[in-house]
Amino acid sequence: MKVTTTEEMRQIDRLTSERYGVPSLTLMENAGTHVAEYVLRRYARAERICVVCGKGNNGGDGFVAARKLHEVGKKVDVLLLGSPAEVKGDAAAMLEKLPIAPVTIASEEELMSGEPSPASALRDADLILDAILGTGFKPPVSGLIASAIELMNSLPLPVFAVDIPSGAGADAFAPEPHLRCRADAIVTFTAPRPAHVFADLTRGEIVVGQIGSPREAIQSALSLDVIAWPDIGSCFALRAPETNKGNFGHVLTIGGSLGKSGAAAMVGMAALRAGAGLSTVATPRSVLAMVAGFAAELMTEPLAETEAGSISLAAVEYGRLDSMVEGKTVLALGPGISRQADTVQFIRAIVDKYPQPLVLDADGLNAFEGCAERLDGSKRPLVLTPHPGEMARLTGLSAKLVQQDRIGVARSFARDHHCVVALKGHRTLIAEPDGHVWVNMTGNPGMATGGTGDVLTGLIAGMMAQFPHDLVRAVCAAVWLHGYAGDRAARVWSEQWLTATDILNTAIVDAVTKDWLERDPFVAIQHGGGRQS
Repeated sequence: MKVTTTEEMRQIDRLTSERYGVPSLTLMENAGTHVAEYVLRRYARAERICVVCGKGNNGGDGFVAARKLHEVGKKVDVLLLGSPAEVKGDAAAMLEKLPIAPVTIASEEELMSGEPSPASALRDADLILDAILGTGFKPPVSGLIASAIELMNSLPLPVFAVDIPSGAGADAFAPEPHLRCRADAIVTFTAPRPAHVFADLTRGEIVVGQIGSPREAIQSALSLDVIAWPDIGSCFALRAPETNKGNFGHVLTIGGSLGKSGAAAMVGMAALRAGAGLSTVATPRSVLAMVAGFAAELMTEPLAETEAGSISLAAVEYGRLDSMVEGKTVLALGPGISRQADTVQFIRAIVDKYPQPLVLDADGLNAFEGCAERLDGSKRPLVLTPHPGEMARLTGLSAKLVQQDRIGVARSFARDHHCVVALKGHRTLIAEPDGHVWVNMTGNPGMATGGTGDVLTGLIAGMMAQFPHDLVRAVCAAVWLHGYAGDRAARVWSEQWLTATDILNTAIVDAVTKDWLERDPFVAIQHGGGRQS
């Protein structure tokens, strides 16, 4: 799903009306209707709803939502921050249709005065709808609006934001310090803006509703997409009855070392959890029993090792690895493999020698510190999965500089090395060789624990094995699934107690979840974080 700037969204709305004949009033009616439908689905128990409206189009969306909720029997209070005479254009037309008289508030004093005061409508509500300021606003807020936001933030009630939390800057690529309304959920329209993706506007759900703009009208120069279910759902489709394990690929994981056998084992098992038909782990002979004991489903192969218990270059030189690699669909190289000098030479030899699609992670990446020019995805499909520290070693930048320009760094490296880069972290990025970048919004801070990167490597390899001709979609599906499984696991275990194997054991989108994702009229780009249920 494309990410657009505020100005691009204005152009999309204008084009929708001028070229495709959808009146702007219809767009507003559809937006407000979506808001009401979302409230009725997600906040069905809320009987008393207070809709706080501004004077612009965001307020117009709020007027429509208030009308729709009133029509189905909800007790709706509408607070208008300003005079009805100040409401113009489409918003004024929707205000005229409102079947209930709004309470108009002209000053900070009026917000708290009177009997009952406008503030009482907020305090007595089951749910507050924030329809004060939309994505066209540039922070900061002040005066009456600031006071209203502060009051809403102080109340122990769910707040649902229409389009964007009031006070937030829609084009922000990072959290901003300005005052904004808190939000337990957000419904935006047509396409998300950068702040929806990067500014941490809520730990709750963010959904996108389509209000009438045709797909061809939604264009952006950002070359940036957020991963959503419609983009990857085909990767989780039901299988044909006559299929067998040979139809879904064979992943060979090469990794592990003395003391780090779990990393390679988790990669191998995650590949199976992703749907690969077969999974083999090639690992030093001295740790093979530990890898084999991790899961009965894993096949194992022993490799020559160094005195330190890591894979030796001799594993390549003796030719035994050739027979292991033959017939494999995807190679996953690096997890737990160590940085022993002989092992580093082994890693470089593997990357140079074999033509199979390759996922390179962990110390597989560190082996190319100072010689990243040897990484070339034009020879065969290559996926790199660095965290910021590994990306820093590959690029020669500091981790701080990588974090300051994550999109730019990932995009440049993918272009220069003709590979796919999955730069891990909060909002994992998937950069394509052509410069296009995908952003993942699943996942939570509980996943900042040892082993979760190994699970991701296995999921990516497993998805690639099943969809060898759709590399980027496979990687996006794996990254999304990794975060979504982490969110589901965190709801059970909490973020503090989450472990990598919790994610591994939750890495299947069950039938109920899939049914909900496919049938819901709103496309969720964020599913609500890892809050404990």
